[in-house]
Amino acid sequence: MRIVFMGTPDFAVPSLEILVKNGYEVVAVITAPDKPAGRGLKLQPSAVKVAAERLGLPVLQPEKLKNEDFLNQLRALNADLQIVVAFRMLPEAVWAMPRLGTFNLHASLLPQYRGAAPINWAIINGETETGVTTFFLQHEIDTGDLIMQAKEPIHRSDTAGTLYERLMYKGAELVLQTVQAIEKGNVKTTPQQQIAVEELKNAPKIFKETCEINFHQSSEDVFNFVRGMNPFPTAWARHNGHTYKIHKVVPVHNGNRYQPAEWHTDNKTFLHIGTIDGYVIVEELQAEGKKRMGIAEFLRGNRL
Repeated sequence: MRIVFMGTPDFAVPSLEILVKNGYEVVAVITAPDKPAGRGLKLQPSAVKVAAERLGLPVLQPEKLKNEDFLNQLRALNADLQIVVAFRMLPEAVWAMPRLGTFNLHASLLPQYRGAAPINWAIINGETETGVTTFFLQHEIDTGDLIMQAKEPIHRSDTAGTLYERLMYKGAELVLQTVQAIEKGNVKTTPQQQIAVEELKNAPKIFKETCEINFHQSSEDVFNFVRGMNPFPTAWARHNGHTYKIHKVVPVHNGNRYQPAEWHTDNKTFLHIGTIDGYVIVEELQAEGKKRMGIAEFLRGNRL
């Protein structure tokens, strides 16, 4: 079975590695073009490109997926199956090409949390369970027929970063299981519209301006928002004309001790910020142009 693998960030690397480790023929890896990064703005390869070259696999980096030269290159590979993990939207000319189709790995239990940021939004919304899903691509994004799913608990101590790490490896195992099932010809798919859900929750892309903390909500909601943005893209708040990234908080529910968004500190050991039902204890934050610090360390050199 000839496989073309498509992916870009580190989330996709274990899925590529597990296929090669289990002897599958990956005839090419498609990833994003190198991008300038760092102070020198030197061109940097994607994590998937680095892994592919280490594994001795051919790499294609098309600027445009509808480019006829790229499509001809893809056809010449004569792939039986295409696998997509953390890549971009594919045109039909690409996903419909292989005889066995194209499947995608998504970091949620579809149909819940369709979109670009499923890990972040699951934590922001206070979910206690999520997972990974493989599904065949079709026209509408993240709506194709489901192949397999694997559940993963969300712990109260989780951040988007810790959950990302676990789902990255759980997803790789699911990719392997899906390929094995396709290879044996015993795949049974489930249309997403057949799955009953009380409320469909989406996971749209997160932008810097949408990372601002709203303290006019419960302490628990603020706590979930902060950990759902940690370590990236990071929640932030304004105070006295300055912007601070808030990395870690602890919720306290004790009625209206402070007004929502009111900052209270002894400028030595603690910082509290009011919510509608109490406050949050800020344990880690970061001033503009400064490193991330625990609150006591921060207050030793800064006054609020």
